[in-house]
Amino acid sequence: MLNATTLAFAPLVPWPVVIALAVLSALAIAVAGWRRARGAIWRALALAAILAVLANPSLIREQREVLPDIALVAVDDSASNRLEDRQAQVDRAIDALDGELADLENTQVRVIRAGRADGPSQEGGTRLFDDVARALAEIPRERLAGLVVVSDGQIHDVPESLKALEIDAPVHHLMTGREDEGDRRLTVDEVPGYGIVGREISFTVKVEDLSAPEGGPSTAELRLTRGGEETRTRTVPVGQETEITVELTHRGQNVLELEVAEGPRELTLTNNRAAIVINGVRDRLRVLLVSGQPHAGERAWRSLLKSDPSVDLVHFTILRPPEKQDGTPIRELSLIAFPTRELFQVKIDEFDLIVFDRYQRRGVLPALYLDNVAEYVRNGGALLEAAGPSFASRMSLYRTPLGRVLPGGPTGEIYEQGFKPQVTELGTRHPVTRGLTGSRGPNAEADWGRWFRHLNVNVQSGDVVMEGVRDRPLLILDRVGEGRVAQLMSDHAWLWARGYQGGGPQAELMRRVAHWLMKEPELEEEALRARVEGDRMIVERRSLETELPPVEVTLPDGSTKTLQLDPGQDGRATATLPVDQLGTYELTDGTRTAVAAAGPPNPLEYRDVRSTRARLNPLVEASGGSHVRIADGTPRVRKVDPDRDSAGPGWIGLDANRDYRVAGVMEVPLLPAVLALMLVLGTLVAAWFREGK
Repeated sequence: MLNATTLAFAPLVPWPVVIALAVLSALAIAVAGWRRARGAIWRALALAAILAVLANPSLIREQREVLPDIALVAVDDSASNRLEDRQAQVDRAIDALDGELADLENTQVRVIRAGRADGPSQEGGTRLFDDVARALAEIPRERLAGLVVVSDGQIHDVPESLKALEIDAPVHHLMTGREDEGDRRLTVDEVPGYGIVGREISFTVKVEDLSAPEGGPSTAELRLTRGGEETRTRTVPVGQETEITVELTHRGQNVLELEVAEGPRELTLTNNRAAIVINGVRDRLRVLLVSGQPHAGERAWRSLLKSDPSVDLVHFTILRPPEKQDGTPIRELSLIAFPTRELFQVKIDEFDLIVFDRYQRRGVLPALYLDNVAEYVRNGGALLEAAGPSFASRMSLYRTPLGRVLPGGPTGEIYEQGFKPQVTELGTRHPVTRGLTGSRGPNAEADWGRWFRHLNVNVQSGDVVMEGVRDRPLLILDRVGEGRVAQLMSDHAWLWARGYQGGGPQAELMRRVAHWLMKEPELEEEALRARVEGDRMIVERRSLETELPPVEVTLPDGSTKTLQLDPGQDGRATATLPVDQLGTYELTDGTRTAVAAAGPPNPLEYRDVRSTRARLNPLVEASGGSHVRIADGTPRVRKVDPDRDSAGPGWIGLDANRDYRVAGVMEVPLLPAVLALMLVLGTLVAAWFREGK
C-alpha cells in the first residue's frame, strides 16, 4: 500500500472568472507599483488572498494499492511443436520460467496452451494468436508486462504488426528445435474432385528434401496404394514435379494413398504421406434390354430405363409369336436385321447390364450367343431375368447355356392368383430391399398392390430377398464368378407402375436391383465403410450376418485401436472413433478392409516443420523482444523500466508498469473559511493602515 499527496483546486467560480480577476488584479498592482503608491504590497497580498479563496485549494491524499504486472506465456500446443524432443524442451522451459517468474516482485503469470487445431483438418495450420487474443481481452493493457511465446515458430496467424495485436509490451520468442534441422516432404497438387469410372485421371506430386546435405539423393521411391489393397511403386526425381496417372475402378469414393521413402533428414514421416479421395462417377451406362414378346410390362421396363439420363438403352422386342412357324428364315422376318452377332459376340463386353424380359428359347439367339452371355457374367457382367410363363416350359432360358449362371431352376408350377410380394427376413438386411417404401417387415403385410402371376423355382444359390405365393422365392440375387445375376419370378411388376390397388415401389425396386447388379458401392450387402466428419470417424459395417467381429483401426502414426460395433436392425452396425491425427486410417474386421483419409492432402501444419524465426520476427523486433533457442537453455527473466532495453545476453525483460488502484482518498482544504476570512481581512486592514500613515 502506497500513499501519494497532490494539490487540487475546486474554484468557487468558473476558472475564466478567476483568471480574469487575476489579470485585473495584476494590472492594478502594476499601476500602483509604477505610481509608488503606499500599501501596494499589502493590496497585492489582499488580492492574492481573495484569488486563493476563489480557487479553493486543497491537498488530496490517496491510498494506492499497487497492482501486479501480468506476464502472458503462450505455449504452442500444435502438432509440429510436439515433434522429436520439442515437447521435452517445452516442459523444461515452462519449469524454468515458473521458477524465474515466481522470483519477480509484483508479477502474475498466465500460461495458456494455444494453437491446437479443432478436429483433424488443420487446414489453417497453427492458429496460436487466436487464443492469445482471447487471453489478452481479459488483461488490462496497462498491466501487461510482456508476451512470451514458446514455439517452433511455425505459426500461421501472426498479426501483421504490434499495433494489430494492440499491445505495448515486449514479445519474446523461446524457440524449440535445433539449428541444423532438415526434412523430406511430399506435396500433391491439381487433384480432381471427380473422375469417370474406367478412365484415367492425373495429378502432380513433388518430393522435396528441405535443408538436405550436399550430395543428397536425386531420386526417391514413391509407393501408391489404392483402397488399402493394390500397391505399385515408382521412382520420382527429388525437387521436380511428377505427373501420376491412375484409373478409377469404381463409383463413389476412391481413396489413394501415396508415401515417399524416408529422406536423409527427417523430423516427421507424416508429411511423407498423403491421402486423396476422388469420387468416381459413371459416364454413361449401357443397358441391353431384350423383350421376348410384347406385353403390358414392356413399356414399364422401357420407361424405367429411359427415365435415367445416364443410361444408354438398346432395346429389341421379338414380335413373331412362337405359334407362327412357316419356315421363313429369321433374318427375313424384319426390315432391320437383329444384330445378334454384333450385340452378343463383338460388343457384349461394352454393356453394363443385360436384361431378358419374358424371353424364351427360340431360334433368334443360338446357344453360342447365350453361352457368351453366361461367360460375360462370369467375367464381371450383370444379368437380370424377368421371367414370364415360358420360363416354366420346355422353352425356358434355364434349358440353355445361360441356365448355368441362373440361381433358380423352374419346377414347372405357375401360380395364377393374387398375392402381395413380401420382403424376407434376409431382405430386411439387404440394401436392395431394405426399407422399401410400403414394406412393413417380414411378418406384416406390405402396404402395396397385388400381383397375379408367380413362377415357382428351386433355389440353388444366391439370396432370396422377396417372396410371393406360399412363401416361394420371388426375387433372387446371386454372385457368379466376378459378375452378378438377379431373377424376378414374375412378369407383373408393371402393375405397381400403373398404380393398381395403390401401386408399389416398382421404380425404386428395379433401380436398386439394376444398381446392385452394376456393383454400386452404396448397395453392397457386405461392406466396411468409414468416413470422417469433423473430429470423428463414423465406421459402418453392412452385412447379412447378425454376428459381426470387432474392427481394428490402424492410425496414421501406426498405433491400433479396436472398435466394437453397435448392431442395428437393418443389416448395418456402426461405431465412432475420435480423429485427432492427419493421414490415412486403415480398417479391417479380418475379412473386409476400408480406408479413410483425414485432412487435406497437404496440411499446412506439416508443410514445413523446421523451427524458424521468420514468422514472429516482425513482432519481436518492433517490441524490442528477442529470439532464444531453448535447446541451449532457458534465459533468466528480469523486470525493466518500459523505456529500457527488454533483452540482453542470457536474459529477457518484462516491463515494470507500476500500475495501481486507489483504495482511499482524504481531502484537506488549505484555506478553511475562518482562515480565509482572517487572511483577507488582515491584508485589507494592513493595506488601509499603510496608506493612511
